Amino acid sequence: MFAKAFRVKSNTAIKGSDRRKLRADVTAAFPTLGTDRVSELIPGKEELNVVKLYAHKGDAVTVYMIGGNPILFELEKNLYPTVYTLWSYPDLLPAFTTWPLVLEKLVGGADLMLPGVVVPPTGLPQVQQGDLCAIALVGNRAPVAIGVAAMSTTQMLASGLKGKGFSVLHTYQDHLWKSGDKSSPPAIAPLAMNPTDSNEEKVDPGLHGNLSSLTLEGEEENRKVHHPEASEDTSSGALSQDSQDSKPLQEQMDELLHQCFLHALKSRVKKADLPLLTSTLLGSHMFSCCPEGQQLDIKKSSYKKLSKFLQHMQQEQIVQVKELSKGVESIVAVDWRHPRKGSTLEGGEVRRIVIDYAKRNSLVDADNRNLVRLDPILCDCVLEKNEQHSVTKLPWDDLLTRCLQNMQPAYQVTFPGQEPILKKGKLSPIDITLAQKAYNKKVTVVRNLETYGLDPCSVAATLQQRCQASTIISPAPGAKDSLQVQIQGNQIHHLGRLLLEEYRLPGKYIQGLEKAPKPGKK
Repeated sequence: MFAKAFRVKSNTAIKGSDRRKLRADVTAAFPTLGTDRVSELIPGKEELNVVKLYAHKGDAVTVYMIGGNPILFELEKNLYPTVYTLWSYPDLLPAFTTWPLVLEKLVGGADLMLPGVVVPPTGLPQVQQGDLCAIALVGNRAPVAIGVAAMSTTQMLASGLKGKGFSVLHTYQDHLWKSGDKSSPPAIAPLAMNPTDSNEEKVDPGLHGNLSSLTLEGEEENRKVHHPEASEDTSSGALSQDSQDSKPLQEQMDELLHQCFLHALKSRVKKADLPLLTSTLLGSHMFSCCPEGQQLDIKKSSYKKLSKFLQHMQQEQIVQVKELSKGVESIVAVDWRHPRKGSTLEGGEVRRIVIDYAKRNSLVDADNRNLVRLDPILCDCVLEKNEQHSVTKLPWDDLLTRCLQNMQPAYQVTFPGQEPILKKGKLSPIDITLAQKAYNKKVTVVRNLETYGLDPCSVAATLQQRCQASTIISPAPGAKDSLQVQIQGNQIHHLGRLLLEEYRLPGKYIQGLEKAPKPGKK
């Protein structure tokens, strides 16, 4: 429905009476949500906007927006949750699973056909024709689409999982999703299952259909979609029993709360987002930063409430919280230079972390140990946008290389008796070049001495005395606050001896020594 751009008719703030009516309608439409969670979804004092729009096919749709995100939409007097809402309440609707490669087709406006439905060992959820359902991807319970069942579960199985399964209404990455903060689905591990269960024990293998001929309805041409063999990793991201037993639940939740809060500030919140509603921080950013296999629940922490936790973070001088309107708190400032940032990792440490993560979450391909299956977290870390739905595995070398390339390069220089100096960017070597001057005269130019703690003036004075040649010190072109030394003639041999033997710099940090004059030549 929202595969193409829609036209907005109006955008107004909701009245108090309409807010109460909406809350009642949501309670009636989704009775399993409960009164408390309905109040969380539609808070009493936070600004709630009603957007009237026309979809590209002319359907009149009402969208309810909170904190800049669409949370519900209404079509023909029926209420539907958006993917943003389902990420906070993943069990709100009966959920069916499909392959990651299928998502791109759903975003393009296709309906989900039954050959693309993955049958779990516990069997398909029991639904009736016309029921509203969520659609998730293999390995992650966070819904990526919602649709209406085209037939009951009994009819699906009786058909041998052939034909149209769901009429898709809304998806992650469609234009309704783009009207929000465009955050990605959180990583929510599949429900744990008995490890002794197997597909053969629970489901007739014939009901899986021919996966190599999976087709989708809604395209100009029904093309075949091929996807690799895959299996749900039911233990992905789960805490080990030892770690669960070692700490009380409240302490674990406190640590998870801090982790999600700092991760959200570091990777999702920008200066331009401030002031930011505290409820938006939690619902749109912190929940989506929750590690795979864990569920953030503030009520189980020692803080009990988000406001109390944020007061503590304000005391730590990480954020500043103010009540900009009555009863509604917002984050108005963030100390971006707080010590939470700036930690560094060496290449070897990055490799160990990635390898440990893949092994701990059983991502090493069972058929080929040289390949790693990409879960949602690794996809976000290493894949380009055009690869998100086509690349499902990577060789170890490629995975590790991509992880390193996507990190901010930095280097650290330590001088005797001083604190180490950490700088962003790549370490530039000392650069030695030869330049041709008037009357065919050559000069030696050396740059980047300051990076290694060398004073260009001292180096110039030493070379002038040893080479019996004039030297000039001037600003280095294209380098702020950096000087270059120019020595008359080809003096690379003397310069190399000075840098390598006296200053004892490793040769790998010096570029251009090969241009020294050959023996017997001037």
